[in-house]
Amino acid sequence: MNELRRSIIADLPEIDLISHAELREQTIDAWVLALEKSSFKRVSDIPGDANPGLLVLKHGRQNVHLSGVTRLAIDLADHFEKTHSVRIDKDIVIAGGICHDVGKAWECDPKNQSRWSADGSAVGFPSLRHPVYGAYICLQVGLPESVAHIAACHSSEGDQVKRSLECLIVHEADYTWWKISAASGLVVPDTIPNGYSRQFCPRETR
Repeated sequence: MNELRRSIIADLPEIDLISHAELREQTIDAWVLALEKSSFKRVSDIPGDANPGLLVLKHGRQNVHLSGVTRLAIDLADHFEKTHSVRIDKDIVIAGGICHDVGKAWECDPKNQSRWSADGSAVGFPSLRHPVYGAYICLQVGLPESVAHIAACHSSEGDQVKRSLECLIVHEADYTWWKISAASGLVVPDTIPNGYSRQFCPRETR
């Protein structure tokens, strides 16, 4: 195993919770490809933002968010499986949680941000948001359509389609993670959107 793959597993230990060996390797492959096509050396180098400049974590990078969302998604899936006997593909939930923001290696890349801001009329600003680029990465490495769907539709892009059950779980875990992080004082106050700040009084943290 090369150094990059080891760093991905170290930054995202939830990968080891995927029971299907091929899916586990493809999940790593997705992050390998995303990082190789970016300026970042590892997942923990990517800024801990929901979107560039919005909901910016005071401490921690993107790996903190990815692990947190994946853990919340697992807990949601476990509850509905055990309490209500709902059929949920847990491996897809885990891989989807880990890969839902794989496109941020593209959208948060300082080189991309710089050229987009220099002339947004050329290719847009950004040219592709992280859900769209993330779906591309997932499909490129052979991840199932169900995981690419989570990458593509976990955010506002998914409001235009019917989300799969596994995607809905990751979507809710993602939004809940950011709302609780903001309310807990873990987010830089000036980066909290109005829609969030009206819902609570963020707690102060050091």
